[in-house]
Amino acid sequence: MIRNRYLASLLPLILLATALLAQHARTAELSSAEIEAVRESAVSPVERVKLYTKFLEERAIHIKDLTGRPKTEQRTQKLDDALQDFTALMDETGSNLDMYSDRHSDIRKSLKGLTDATPHWLNILRMLPGESGFDLARKEAIESGEELADQASRLLREQEEYFATHKDEKDQERNDDALKDAAPPK
Repeated sequence: MIRNRYLASLLPLILLATALLAQHARTAELSSAEIEAVRESAVSPVERVKLYTKFLEERAIHIKDLTGRPKTEQRTQKLDDALQDFTALMDETGSNLDMYSDRHSDIRKSLKGLTDATPHWLNILRMLPGESGFDLARKEAIESGEELADQASRLLREQEEYFATHKDEKDQERNDDALKDAAPPK
């Protein structure tokens, strides 16, 4: 009898842990058209960041639209899914920024749009009333949005400083270390 109560008390904790792990493993859900656009922008970091900014804006508007609907279980599930997707897309955008930063890609033009948009997205997330069905996803989205806003602002400042002293690299899309280290042609 005691064993059954013990197992019954552990079951909710196990389910919660499984749900939390599943949320962190989520990747952004892109449509086939979005995937194709990302593939085509592979050689242009500026265009890729602009695309991700556009995708995030579309998802932020979708989240805002969902908040105006009557409170139902279906709405709650859609908001939870939309918030998780939004968070995954922000994380993916941040990963791209890391990659372009390491390469010293000049992405200042697209970073300006991203830094201008993040406060708007954060405002949408903060105005979203907390509900138990999506509150965790909302909090994670806000944290991810704040991290992305900080990262984009910091990277824009770093790039302004870097390209002020490396004028010869201005407007280049990438800087492959392999090309620098390669022996000159004979």
